[in-house]
Amino acid sequence: AQDKGNWGVGPQIGIYTNTGADGAIFGIGATGRYSFTDTWRIQPSLTALCKSGCSVDIAADVQYLFEVASSWDVYPQAGLSANDIGGINLGAGTDFNVARNWDLSAGFKWMIQTAKWHKNPIIINIGATYRF
Repeated sequence: AQDKGNWGVGPQIGIYTNTGADGAIFGIGATGRYSFTDTWRIQPSLTALCKSGCSVDIAADVQYLFEVASSWDVYPQAGLSANDIGGINLGAGTDFNVARNWDLSAGFKWMIQTAKWHKNPIIINIGATYRF
């Protein structure tokens, strides 16, 4: 479980689906986490999108944690993304504690586009977080 004031950082990879002519796009990056209460946290992230041309997804999501078991949390999330396919994020995810300070994470989010010419991708990601 998260405690108020805890920070976390780690790597993350993702697949951006439903992106139109580009097909699925692979992304690799990093996330940070800050728990401002025992159940609320913010997760900023930076992801390099591996496609023709250069693109970086900068996102910040707010998550509300539900403790399923002492080492397992699930959460809904909402936030914002900024890049060439930026928009509003809505999704869910899960964390599983695998060691004293390490979590494995998996989640998805639907990015509601602000530009008419882009489709609304679904982003599926996995990652690891070191908590301190």
